[in-house]
Amino acid sequence: MKSVMIRLSLVENVNKFVNVVSRYPFEMDLRAGRHVVDAKSILGIFSLDLSRPITLDIYSDDCAALLEEIKPFTEE
Repeated sequence: MKSVMIRLSLVENVNKFVNVVSRYPFEMDLRAGRHVVDAKSILGIFSLDLSRPITLDIYSDDCAALLEEIKPFTEE
């Protein structure tokens, strides 16, 4: 499992993010505080507080390609 902090502050970013993560077969969750949603769910993402960074949990160790694709959304 790999965890990454991301920021999705714009509606366009949420759509782009979901399009990217939906192409990967492994499970992913987004965590904001005690709320956890499926990272591939647009409605789930909009239920989170997007004004702050959120944690992406990727349930795979072979996720280098995904991490490269989501680099524009990651918090450095």
